[in-house]
Amino acid sequence: MAKIQFSRGVDEPIIPEVRLTRSKMGDTGTATFYFDSPIILNGDNTNEITGMYMVDEEGEISTRDVKGKFINGKAKAIEAKYVMSSSEEWDRFMRFMDRYAEQNDLGLSKAE
Repeated sequence: MAKIQFSRGVDEPIIPEVRLTRSKMGDTGTATFYFDSPIILNGDNTNEITGMYMVDEEGEISTRDVKGKFINGKAKAIEAKYVMSSSEEWDRFMRFMDRYAEQNDLGLSKAE
């Protein structure tokens, strides 16, 4: 089971928009996640955002590059970036995304 968490142990049910970039050599890349109105920002939620954790049967991938987006002083979205600095990290991330996409009926479209 693949899931994303902003506070360990608290699954985020909102499905993000994910954008991937990869270097021409294929050994580095960046994944940018955009969550519109995630549950973690719900006013009733008392959990702290400590990072973004991508959890599956292989373990956990994490990033601390997590930013809130505010509209009229209220948190409305979260943007998180995960930087992959090796082909092994890229491959591991893609295995997670394959599981996450299958579980959440997501598709892939390539930029033109």
